[in-house]
Amino acid sequence: MMRWVNRLTQNGKFHPMWIVLAVVSVLIVASVVLIPSLHEGNKEAAYDPPVHTTPPHPAAANLPEPDAGQADAAPIAPATQPASFTPPAESAMPSGELGDTIKLGRNIFVNTQVYAKGLVGSGLNCVNCHLDAGRKADSAPLWAAYVMFPAYRDKNHKVNSFEDRLAGCFRFSMNGTAPEYNSKEMIALTSYSYWLAKGAPTGVELAGRGYPKLAKPPLAADVQRGASVYQANCALCHGPNGLGTQVNGSYAFPPLWGKDSYNAGAGMHSAKNAAAFIRVNMPLGKGNSLSVQQAWDVAAFVNSHERPVDPRAKQ
Repeated sequence: MMRWVNRLTQNGKFHPMWIVLAVVSVLIVASVVLIPSLHEGNKEAAYDPPVHTTPPHPAAANLPEPDAGQADAAPIAPATQPASFTPPAESAMPSGELGDTIKLGRNIFVNTQVYAKGLVGSGLNCVNCHLDAGRKADSAPLWAAYVMFPAYRDKNHKVNSFEDRLAGCFRFSMNGTAPEYNSKEMIALTSYSYWLAKGAPTGVELAGRGYPKLAKPPLAADVQRGASVYQANCALCHGPNGLGTQVNGSYAFPPLWGKDSYNAGAGMHSAKNAAAFIRVNMPLGKGNSLSVQQAWDVAAFVNSHERPVDPRAKQ
């Protein structure tokens, strides 16, 4: 190779083979520099290292996707299905002054005749219509009512506080006098209700609130049929005359009509409320044993009897 190059340079003249030699030299240099680089690049492209990610927290599944420049999302509609809730166990009542007030509220609720006698004009206790110390679902539980106030009520055509609602119970269901809003009775009942609703969402209708909506009966409610249902299913506890059953001067089972029962302005004097309560909760411990028709009939029978007048009618 070198002898051939020497012959090309001996005469000192330009020879066409110089072009070939230059091109070959460039190609050799290029092959030495570029080929290894391309090889390394191909190795890097072929190797795709694994991406290690931390599994998302379960709660993250409910979070929205990061903003990618879209228009603002529409507001989320409120839940239409009632939320489930369980009130705290009575053993979880707090200690101290607040705990004492909560316990007083429970005592007033369960034994109103003793702890708030001066405010009651009947023989009833709050627990007679709000079973299990106001804890039982589908029996107008306190925890489901507390979280829904303030609220507008058709009954008095204004926005009511929870204290207003309690005052109405004393005035109508208990046929008595509403406690003062700063009284120990009102504070205790409100505190007890507040504690029962501990952890419940505010302003959200909870499953078990009030009384469940009852379907209309196949036939119009009938007082005579209701009398038969009453004697067969209710008279054992409430007495054949509906005036309740007393033990040592106190009602073990409340009167359903007469001077010691709820007055004509009470919610239970509405046939739909009474029928719904009876259907789900009565006979005591045997709820849903009566048919829809029987519940409507016996509600009509119970509310056909005389009872204290609605105090608004007196006015």
